[in-house]
Amino acid sequence: MNIDTPHTSTVPIEAPHVLVVDSSRVVRQIIERMLKAELPDVVVTGCGSGTGALAHMKSGHADLITTALHLPDMDGVEFAHLVRETSAQARDVPIIVVSGDVQERLVARTLSNYVTDYFDKSLGMNALAAFIHGYVCPIDSIGGDVLYVEDSRVVAFATTRMLRHAGFSVTHVVSVEDALEQLKAMVAANKVPGFDLVLTDVSLKGDLGGGDLLDCIRHQFSYSKSDLPVLIMTGDNNPIRQAALLREGANDLVYKPVKNRLLIAKLQFQVRVVRQRRVQAAA
Repeated sequence: MNIDTPHTSTVPIEAPHVLVVDSSRVVRQIIERMLKAELPDVVVTGCGSGTGALAHMKSGHADLITTALHLPDMDGVEFAHLVRETSAQARDVPIIVVSGDVQERLVARTLSNYVTDYFDKSLGMNALAAFIHGYVCPIDSIGGDVLYVEDSRVVAFATTRMLRHAGFSVTHVVSVEDALEQLKAMVAANKVPGFDLVLTDVSLKGDLGGGDLLDCIRHQFSYSKSDLPVLIMTGDNNPIRQAALLREGANDLVYKPVKNRLLIAKLQFQVRVVRQRRVQAAA
């Protein structure tokens, strides 16, 4: 098949539609197979080049787009830019970059605002399918225990209600000190780590902030990124401070103003990955 010729799987019209852009036919087929296992009714269109994918978007649509960073005719980030500029219906469609070196680009802040999110290929295609699932079907409830740190009671009330509606169990505290007490209590009760993930604002009232909590989790408690994922919400546009949080062990950043669907997708993905790793560790 010519790499510029889109291939679409035949499934029900009302199913979610995912556009997979990668120069490797094998990779496209693997992603399609994994998606079918995760979402049996998904429509998958595979394109081998940015040009072919852009042509598809002119006549079709997608609920989500995944793209490799390196395409035969353009960079994946350039492709994301062109999608946003040339297709009005795609301006709000999630675009996910899938690559083995995406973490380095993320830390260097070179992914651009045209990319919705990233996925590290080293996590595996099953994890990618679960990641995509969270975006196209964010209302699916998978549960999960969240330790949520937010000092604004108004924000905390709205976010907690939204998370609980999505199926999460939420323990809300207003300070890093309170969060550390929760984690210590779990250790004392032999329920390590006690939560599936931590969601914290980076800026909190008092002497300690989200970065300090992250440092304690990674060093005082010695929880790795796979033991206890930490997502940090930030409105700070400083790329140096953003990169520092990622280097210090944050699993992901959630930018303000927070989009509910994006936040739920990120949380659900982290819960799926951490539970999968716990099952593997127990086997």
